[in-house]
Amino acid sequence: MIGEYDDDQVGPRHSQDRQNFPPNNIILMLGGAGFLWLGWTGFNGGSPYAANRITSLAILNTHLCTATSLFVWMSLDLIVYKKSSVIGAVQGMITGLVCITPGAGVVESWAAILMGLMSGSIPWYTMMVVHKRLAFFQKVDDTLAVFHTHAVAGLLGGVLSGLFAKPPLLRMFYGNSNHRIGLVYSILDKEFKEGAKQMMYQLLGAGFVTVWNLVVTSLICILISRIVDLRMDEEDLLIGDDAVHGEEAYALWGDGERMPRLLMTPRIPYICRRMSRQSDDEQI
Repeated sequence: MIGEYDDDQVGPRHSQDRQNFPPNNIILMLGGAGFLWLGWTGFNGGSPYAANRITSLAILNTHLCTATSLFVWMSLDLIVYKKSSVIGAVQGMITGLVCITPGAGVVESWAAILMGLMSGSIPWYTMMVVHKRLAFFQKVDDTLAVFHTHAVAGLLGGVLSGLFAKPPLLRMFYGNSNHRIGLVYSILDKEFKEGAKQMMYQLLGAGFVTVWNLVVTSLICILISRIVDLRMDEEDLLIGDDAVHGEEAYALWGDGERMPRLLMTPRIPYICRRMSRQSDDEQI
C-alpha cells in the first residue's frame, strides 16, 4: 500500500524527508541486529519442536548462511563503492536469515553456504542496481528496503529450499514419504518428476503468500481509513511528530533542548480537524 501518492493510501514520505534521512543511531541498530541474529537461532532451531539432529543442523545452517550472506554483501559494497558499512552488513545479515529459514533443517551445510552466497548478492543487486534504475521502484518509498531484504530473499529461500532439500533430511523432518525431494537430488536419483512437483509447490506457496498479503493488507488499510486518515496533510508532514503529539521523539538540535519555533503558532493536527469536521456535519 506504500506506493504512489493517493489520498486513500499511506503514500510516501514528504519529498524533503526522502532527500536526506541518515540513520538515527547505528550503535543501537547494531545491537538490535545482534539480538535478531541470536533470536533467529532459536526461531529456526526450535522449528522441529525437539532437540535432535535436525535442530542442530538448522542452527548450524542458520549461522553458515547468515555469515556468508553478510560477508558477500560487505564484499560487494567494498568492490563497487570502495568501502563497506555497518548498515550494509546488517542488510546482508537479514537477507541471509530470511533466505535460510524455509530450508534450515532440510538442506546440507554446503547448500546453506550456496544460499548465503546468493542471498548476499541477488538482494544486493536488486537494491543497489535495479531499485535505482526502474521507475516503479522510484515511486515506492521503501524506507527499510523490506522488499529486497524480505520479499526477494524470502522468495529466493523458498525456491532454493525446493532445489537443495535432501530426501533423508526431509524424511527425518516430515516422516517417511517418497513424494518430497529437492530438484537437485531428483535429477541425481532419476526422479525428476517428483522434484519438479516439489518446486511447483514452492512457487505456488510463494504466489499464495504474495496474494494473501496484498489482499489482507489492503482490507486492513481500508478499514483503518474509515476511522482515521492513513496520511497527514502536507503541512503536518513538514512538522512531524510535534504536529500530532505536541512533542518530538528525538531532540536533535541540542542536548535535551528543542529548536525554538518563533514563527510557528499552535495548530490542531489534521486528523483531529477531520474528526471535528465530521462531528460538526453530524450536528448540522
